[in-house]
Amino acid sequence: MGSFLIQRFIGSPKIFFLFLLVSQSFASETISLETMKSTAYDVLKDFNFPIGLLPKGVLDYDLDFSSGKFSASFNGSCSFSIEGSYQLKYANAIKGYISKGKIASLEGVSVKLLFMWVNIVEVSRRGDDLEFSVGIAAAGFSIDNFEESPQCGCGFNCNHLQVRKIRKNPFVSSY
Repeated sequence: MGSFLIQRFIGSPKIFFLFLLVSQSFASETISLETMKSTAYDVLKDFNFPIGLLPKGVLDYDLDFSSGKFSASFNGSCSFSIEGSYQLKYANAIKGYISKGKIASLEGVSVKLLFMWVNIVEVSRRGDDLEFSVGIAAAGFSIDNFEESPQCGCGFNCNHLQVRKIRKNPFVSSY
């Protein structure tokens, strides 16, 4: 009775077999498209930022293309030193708004200045430099410093190699 209904619905066994092949093909394409979701690092590149703005280990991210609202999560907080003088800390989740060359309303990323931690609230790309704003002041760094992602805990000095020098733009501005 079941094969009679299938045969009546589809027509012939050959068409039914073709139907099964096509449906499996669409199902596998859908699965492969889901597994091909771009990474948070790819999203940074799409918005003209280097991948090194995010440390290694992003577990998941979310991006609303219409508003630019994004979030990224790590397996716990992440901190590291760069060149020994800059200490950075990422919360277990960061968020903000991303657009071409600008990350605004950033939450969850902070830098230690002297003896206190201050939040980095905006990152802007200006040619070959990145400008990091903490609200009342900003500092610029060459984009070359961010070609690779640092690692939580050890930054760029994970193999106990010589620490790479961060090239800073000669300006620091106050608002």
